[in-house]
Amino acid sequence: MLSNLFSQLVDNSLFFAQSCLLCGVPGTPPGLCPDCQASLPRLPAERCPRCAEPVTGGTLCGACQHHPPAFDALHVSYRFDYPLDGLIHAFKYGKRLEMAGALGRLLAREEPVSPAAIDLIVPVPLAKERLAARGFNQSHELARTLAATMQARFAADLCWRKYNTRAQATLDRAERHRNMNDAFGVKRSLDGLCIAIVDDVATSGATLSSLASALKKQGARRVEAWVLARAISLKT
Repeated sequence: MLSNLFSQLVDNSLFFAQSCLLCGVPGTPPGLCPDCQASLPRLPAERCPRCAEPVTGGTLCGACQHHPPAFDALHVSYRFDYPLDGLIHAFKYGKRLEMAGALGRLLAREEPVSPAAIDLIVPVPLAKERLAARGFNQSHELARTLAATMQARFAADLCWRKYNTRAQATLDRAERHRNMNDAFGVKRSLDGLCIAIVDDVATSGATLSSLASALKKQGARRVEAWVLARAISLKT
């Protein structure tokens, strides 16, 4: 159970809206009432342990066997689908920063057991231009919540985005990977550390893989990814 201190940390103010973000029922401090939380679209239990692509038997998928991503595991419980997609879109593009606490709690509540102790929690950084336009980095807010839950160090400024990449949503799978090639920098050595990187949505995994690659070049032993939702189709 989250402590009162943690509740204050993940909420954006002491006046955090106490109504459900979906149905509006009052008296819902976590942001989603039990019925609405139960309605969120969950991924199948059988999925690739590396990229979370649904696959029969829960074995490593063909793509990860032939072209494995740089990250070692992708932890996610929800599909990027109705009604969660609307919440994420409103948070990310509608400047609804007050939703950060509710969505961050949702990610933290689904925290899986990791085979390795997490040393650092790192948000996927935005380019300066995009951060200025949006006003905040949604991944930063989610990562801050996860770090508090896991009692791990939050390394908010460890990484940076070298250039303002094209929006991934406009690209196909191959273009997404080319777009993210060498997109991130890391400020210091991470020899032997286990890193968790956090983003809101994963589709092709290109962004997460690019950041994981940069972290491993600086010596990270293991890089795991946590996301709130996974889009199963590039059309999503």
